[in-house]
Amino acid sequence: MERKYVEDKEFEQIDFAAKPLGEADYDNCSFINCNFSGTDLSKINFSECTFTGCNLSMVKLGNTVFNDTKFKDCKLLGLHFEDCNQFLLTISFENCNLNLASFYKVNLKKTIFKNTSLNEVDFTETNLTSAVFDNCNLLLATFVGAILEKADLRTAYNYSIDPEINRIKKTRFSTNGIAGLLNKYDIIIEQ
Repeated sequence: MERKYVEDKEFEQIDFAAKPLGEADYDNCSFINCNFSGTDLSKINFSECTFTGCNLSMVKLGNTVFNDTKFKDCKLLGLHFEDCNQFLLTISFENCNLNLASFYKVNLKKTIFKNTSLNEVDFTETNLTSAVFDNCNLLLATFVGAILEKADLRTAYNYSIDPEINRIKKTRFSTNGIAGLLNKYDIIIEQ
């Protein structure tokens, strides 16, 4: 059976929880205000696609391809991005809720997170080289064995990163965020 190919199509206000998105290759497609909550997107390929105002909470991502895919104003609670196909994985997030997501051992080099909530996200052994966290809330996010070299966390807040167990060479922090590097020492920093 030949794989379905969908190109340059706009999907708007569709409830894919009721009628699941078909397994196919989606190229340069837009998904606007769609509900994918709890659906299975396994083995679906998204290339140069945008998701705007969509709910993708608790979606299954078994071998899903996200190549140059952008998420804006989306709810992506509890997603396991380590289950995605890691080849050519390039994603960006703007004004999204990514709470409780996992990027365990995922290569996120140069990924942009902008105005995004990343509470309790797992970045264990994640490659975040040159990633940008622009005005992102990283409350209780886990950084263990993460590569944060040349990453930009100058406007990120509520993070706790242990420099002894993460690689932070040339990582950019603001003076306001320095306390997030010293949390484990249980010290009091006053201004």
